[in-house]
Amino acid sequence: MGEARNAALKAKAASRPLALMSTGARNEVLFAMAAALRDSAEAICAANAQDMERARTKGTKDSLLDRLFLDEARVDAMAAGLEALAALPDPVGKVLEERKLYNGIELSRVTVPMGVVAMVYEARPNVTADAAGICLKSGNACVLRGGSLAIDSCVAIADAMHAAAVAAGAPENCITIIRSTDRAQTGELLSLRGLVDVLIPRGGAGLIERCVREAQVPVIETGTGNCHVYVHESADFAKARSIVMNAKTQRTGVCNACESLLVDASVAAKFLPSMLLELAQAGVSIHADKASFDAVAGSDLPDDDKALTLGHMLEASEEDWGREYLDLEISVHVLDGGVAQAIEHINEYGTGHSEAIVAEDAEAAQAFTRGVDAAAVYVNASTRFTDGGEFGLGAEIGISTQKLHVRGPFALEALVTYKYIMRGTGQVRA
Repeated sequence: MGEARNAALKAKAASRPLALMSTGARNEVLFAMAAALRDSAEAICAANAQDMERARTKGTKDSLLDRLFLDEARVDAMAAGLEALAALPDPVGKVLEERKLYNGIELSRVTVPMGVVAMVYEARPNVTADAAGICLKSGNACVLRGGSLAIDSCVAIADAMHAAAVAAGAPENCITIIRSTDRAQTGELLSLRGLVDVLIPRGGAGLIERCVREAQVPVIETGTGNCHVYVHESADFAKARSIVMNAKTQRTGVCNACESLLVDASVAAKFLPSMLLELAQAGVSIHADKASFDAVAGSDLPDDDKALTLGHMLEASEEDWGREYLDLEISVHVLDGGVAQAIEHINEYGTGHSEAIVAEDAEAAQAFTRGVDAAAVYVNASTRFTDGGEFGLGAEIGISTQKLHVRGPFALEALVTYKYIMRGTGQVRA
């Protein structure tokens, strides 16, 4: 028996008593887990330092190192996330429907936990706390499979939370983590039909594609984020510059960062020179089409600023329109077909994650929100808000770009299912 199967068997046994715990008892477990993270912050950070050293040795890029890094402030933020979860309404036991059937039987439809939730993720150790907390709050046992780059951090976090959870009354093995970094353990986890009720991958395109392709268990697919900001000809340029800079540079290694800037041709000469200069000053590499080069070259920017901007610009290829950079890079494309072309371009090259229009024209904004096929569509706001906490959902387990079961930031409500409860007085079917 492999480690993944053994972990899932233990989680399956824990899931039954966990599902019967009261709301108050599960909340107390979350508070205990939060306290344990704070008490273990020094040990967690020491484990993370080992992960960081290995990652640097492997030449991991800075944006991914930022995802991997933990300090006491980030550990405290994980703990605060667990406490915020405890304050949220319980998703378990909600009555979704009540009615009386023709035969007098009283039907009710009530939310219940999924059972065993498996989470496969890469170099983001904070996901360990988020996933475990969301699972415990929703009455589910969890099997965690962290990436090899973050293995010491993930194990330290999971061990601290599990010990605290059991001490607070949760069943043994309510939180299990696979310690082996052997990729075969991921394959085994994907095969555990009947033990794992749902599996959620969170990471790069390669990980997600593997899970979707190989899984024999139900999968909720979290998506990569080729997110666009489209600057309409009616845009307020100050708003547009602020939104683009926030969406691109506030944090680059995240799935809701802007990877592509689209600009109407009618305003490209006025808007792009100062916009691309600001991006260049922030160290962003700009994969641009010919019209973008022409806008900068023909502008009245001072010579030094023009040289700086052009020095950060590269000729875009077709592949750039669909690329998720997760770094200080962006593609820029000038459109001459207005909002209709922007919608067409986004629906062809986007990943269904988060898309934004900057426009003062209400009709253009309405057309964009109706036409773009994505989990989150913004008008005059940064794509960086696509997040469970920002949406008032509490800690999230991922951003779903699929359309079945859940779409967008998903948290507690996505990790429950329901069952029908029928109350009769002796009825039998004729």
